[in-house]
Order: sequence, then structure tokens, then C-alpha cells
Amino acid sequence: MNQSAKVDLLSIFFPMWNEEDYVERAVRAAEDECQRLIGIGEIAAYELLIVDDCSTDRTPEIADALAAADSRVRVVHHPVNRGLGGSIKTGFESVRGDVVLYTDADLPFEMLELGRALRVLRHYEADMVSAYRLDRTGEGPRRAIYSFVYNSLVQWTFGTRVRDINFAFKLVRRHVLDVARPVSEGSFIDAELVIRAQKLGFHIVQIGVDYFPRTRGISTLSSPAVIRRMLKEMRELRAELAHLTPVAR
Repeated sequence: MNQSAKVDLLSIFFPMWNEEDYVERAVRAAEDECQRLIGIGEIAAYELLIVDDCSTDRTPEIADALAAADSRVRVVHHPVNRGLGGSIKTGFESVRGDVVLYTDADLPFEMLELGRALRVLRHYEADMVSAYRLDRTGEGPRRAIYSFVYNSLVQWTFGTRVRDINFAFKLVRRHVLDVARPVSEGSFIDAELVIRAQKLGFHIVQIGVDYFPRTRGISTLSSPAVIRRMLKEMRELRAELAHLTPVAR
């Protein structure tokens, strides 16, 4: 496989639950960047996918309107709320691109960083680009402490080297998703994908990006219930993940 070739189809998907304040902004930003990437020859085509996790606000209505106006935008609606892990798994199962980016609807980074990530993916012949936040002071001390403890725990437990494992900027080649299939239904899915990819022998490159914390809506990732579930999934998956062996490529 020639990993230096231009991307034929780039897929970007957004897991969304009650994101009416962000959904249109996220899609427009992705559209603008994808059109720019087509113009400079980085990609040939793109698709945008919204995974609506049974939202109770206007997210489904806005998403459907965007899809009706542009055939490159699609929407998958969950009939019941499945959480972040379920939404990301739906995204992985639904996208068709040979390179896939998933990120949050509130756009925690400038979408122009996607072009840099694609260049890094190509230049280093990487299988995944995982971004980390350069400055996290804007999110508040409690979340920064939670994140530091969680990243340290994951690194110690699974031997990972990724420094900001739950940050929602993962650019992944299709062949990684074909074999590193995460099973988590909760927020541990970000870490699980990286751990599986690393243990399967895939090449992961990290880049630092400027971070833009959420200004509207509610983030639930530092809630006690979410943290308890992440720790539970870590315990349940540790035995399986420890026995993964590199795949031939």
C-alpha cells in the first residue's frame, strides 16, 4: 500500500448529543477545510457524518437540514442514547473513507490543523495521528487534574506513549479501523483505540495543537459517573488488550 499517495476519500464524523449550538458551525468548518484540501491536492473527495445520539434538542433537525442541502453530509440517528463510545463505534461502522477523522462538535481545535495532520500522516507514513493540547489552562484546574491522572493511569496500565489520549483529534487510516475494533460504549473508547493500534504494531505520530475549550453546552466527560465507567472499562479490557499481538502489514 502506498501510504504517500493523496487521500482518495476523507471522512470526518462528529458524535453529537444535544449540540444544537454547534452542529452547523462544525459542519461548515469541516466543509471549508475539505474544500481547501481539495484545492491544494491533499484529498480527492470528502464526506461528513453526524452521529446523532438520540438528542432531545434541535440537533437532529439541524443535522437533517444540512444533509438535505449537501449529498456529502450524512446523518445517522440513534433510536436510544448510547453514549460517546456507542456514537464513535457507529461512526467507524458508517464512514467510507480511506482516512478518517473524528472530533467533537464544539471543535476543540482549529480545523486548519487537519491539513497539517494529513501532511504528517503522509510524510511519516503513519497509521494514525493523535493530537495533544498545547495549553489546557482554559478548561479549568479540575478537568486538567482529572486528565493528568487519567493519562498517567492509562500510560502506566497499558504502556502507552500517547500524552493526551482522550483528546478528540484522531486521524486514522482505514486499515487500522479494520483490525483495531474498539468495543467500549463509554468514554474509554479513545484510549482503547490507541491502545489496540499500538499493540497491533501500527505507527502513531503525535502533534500539538492549540486548544479551544467549549463555551456553550455541557461537557460530561469529567462527571463522576463517566469517570467510574471509564475505570470499569479499563479493568474489563485490560486482560484482552494485554494479549494483542502485532499484525503483519
